[in-house]
Amino acid sequence: MKNTNKSVKKHQSYWLLLLAVLFCGTLEAKVTNYIGAYGQLGEWTFLPSGSKFGPSFGVTGGAGFVYEMQAGPTYGQTRFLLQLGLGPQAGMTSFMQGSNMIVERANQTDLQGDPFTYVYEIANRRDQYTNVGVQIPVMVGVQHHKFYMLAGVKVNANLYSRVNTRADINTFGRYEDIPDLRNMPEYQFFTNYPLKGSAKANISMIGMDLSLEMGGRFGGIITDAVGYDVPKRKIEYRLAGYIDYGLLDMHAKRDLEGFTAPQDYNGATTAPVYGTQSMITGLQVNDIMSTANFASKVSGLVVGLKFTVLFQLPEEGKCVICQDNYVSSVRRGGRRGMKYEE
Repeated sequence: MKNTNKSVKKHQSYWLLLLAVLFCGTLEAKVTNYIGAYGQLGEWTFLPSGSKFGPSFGVTGGAGFVYEMQAGPTYGQTRFLLQLGLGPQAGMTSFMQGSNMIVERANQTDLQGDPFTYVYEIANRRDQYTNVGVQIPVMVGVQHHKFYMLAGVKVNANLYSRVNTRADINTFGRYEDIPDLRNMPEYQFFTNYPLKGSAKANISMIGMDLSLEMGGRFGGIITDAVGYDVPKRKIEYRLAGYIDYGLLDMHAKRDLEGFTAPQDYNGATTAPVYGTQSMITGLQVNDIMSTANFASKVSGLVVGLKFTVLFQLPEEGKCVICQDNYVSSVRRGGRRGMKYEE
């Protein structure tokens, strides 16, 4: 059996080593610091493994604050990036049932005392999920001219999750010697009975995404020129596409069925009112993510667009004439010991 703990520790060591190399590299390079904000909008879906449910895309969005460190030549066209962020995000997505679900209740007795099996047939089921949380991206990358790329991980803390379910229910009686009895309300056999439910969703509290962001930047672009009037980076804008793929299983496994139904048939001695009998009113739709046999693993996938604005933090600039103890009449004496750079 594979040792999961050793595998996790091995991956953590790789990330620490990468961050250490980047940190050491920045010690020898010109570092510029930025703070800013971002907004993103995308399409979100779940990818279940080994499931009869098919994913569909829904909308997701978020915003937040970022800190970015850029390292490289002062006015160079290529710089290395380290970016940290924090911000809320929210989204909606759904699962669509790929094929009808069948649940049987055997050894029942109808109104005439005949044995039969009560059958539930669940069609057109749709589970819609709403999730609100906080996202913490940790990204590294490079920018070259107007192009930039960031890659890393995003840790997600899921604070609120809810699922709304709807389906069409058909119920019928399966007998040994006669065809299935359908659409007979007096026997509690219904056709296309609408069923709805809402509950807290069983989504893992902590998620982690592998993220890739690529795009262009504009504003604050610096040429290779030097001198008094070289424009300093002030504000920088970015527009990019991004993709997030879930590394952790979001499926909070439970032992529930897709829905809970009464075990025993409750026949009526008189013609019942449509839709009021126990075999229907006792139904309870369960969050599909809470069922043990739903999927072996569920990963999240987000594809979208992101806009970022960065503001350069103040820094001490260099003088323009490199000479020790330089004294200028124009500067009225200057200051002894100041170094100037041409």
